[in-house]
Amino acid sequence: MKKLLNTLYITEDDYYVSRERENIVIKQDKNIVARFPYRIIEGIICFSYVGVSPALIELCSENNINLSLHTPQGRFCGRFVGPTSGNVLLRRAQYRLADATDSLEYARRFILAKISNSRKYLLRFKRDHRNQIPSNFFESIEVELCKSIDAVQTTMDKDSLRGIEGQAANQFFKLFEFFSLKNSEFFRFNGRTKRPPLDPVNALLSFGYSMLTYECQSALEAVGIDSYVGFFHTDRPGRASLALDLVEEFRNYIVDCFVFSLINNGQINRKHFEIKETGSVLLNKKGRAIFLEEWQKRKHVEVEHPYLREKVKTMLLPYVQAQLLAKAIRGDLESYPPFMI
Repeated sequence: MKKLLNTLYITEDDYYVSRERENIVIKQDKNIVARFPYRIIEGIICFSYVGVSPALIELCSENNINLSLHTPQGRFCGRFVGPTSGNVLLRRAQYRLADATDSLEYARRFILAKISNSRKYLLRFKRDHRNQIPSNFFESIEVELCKSIDAVQTTMDKDSLRGIEGQAANQFFKLFEFFSLKNSEFFRFNGRTKRPPLDPVNALLSFGYSMLTYECQSALEAVGIDSYVGFFHTDRPGRASLALDLVEEFRNYIVDCFVFSLINNGQINRKHFEIKETGSVLLNKKGRAIFLEEWQKRKHVEVEHPYLREKVKTMLLPYVQAQLLAKAIRGDLESYPPFMI
């Protein structure tokens, strides 16, 4: 359980949220764990199977407290909002912003965080494995990423920004063949392939990016933002463009690091993949089970949020960023602070 930005996060799957007069009460096996006056709470995001009481739903509805329900794995189930909720105004502001030139600044911030976080991972990996990698090659890629970071901050249109992002991603992917330190022949990376993935590393990345996109979409929906109207990714029927925007901040920090830790710790190996006649490579049932089990463990690791300066579970990072994004769109923040390591 965690209270951040006046939002209460219920992350334990056996906690029950109820009402006692003017208070929101969290219980475990009928024992009170915590109590909060409802007036200091703007939203409740619940990942518990046990759920919430009807009285709490009524309290939230009457006082415009956004109540969002999710499974412990993060799947968005639904949201209760009061009749005078500001979410409609939030979405109207989002739509106006998406059609305005001001959306370029948001797009810049998403991509700046992506490239900066990639560079930080490069530097950390180089420091930790200096004797196992071509250091000069890593340095040359870092130089290119630094140039991209500078270019992002001065670009004047989204088409140019997409070009910079694509070039930076291609440069960073050149390092992936060196990130696999164990069973490197099997986990050889020959460039990013998506539909379908053509090697084990791409299979892991695609599965992880899908999981992350799903969680970013849930986070945006939880705070009342339309996940289909983005600032960097163009609108397309059926595509959650804003969720994909938010994914960019976490792509390296959450997925890439996780994938190579699975490989280098020997948790995933050859027997966990299925190779199709078409050449596509997929995780098999056992491989998916291992991935998801470790993914859930990773989500409960606490990190210090660089903007809030508070300890936050990894699973809550997209939700915190969604809240910050909503505050920026509403004008409560001067600018949107992206997640940067």
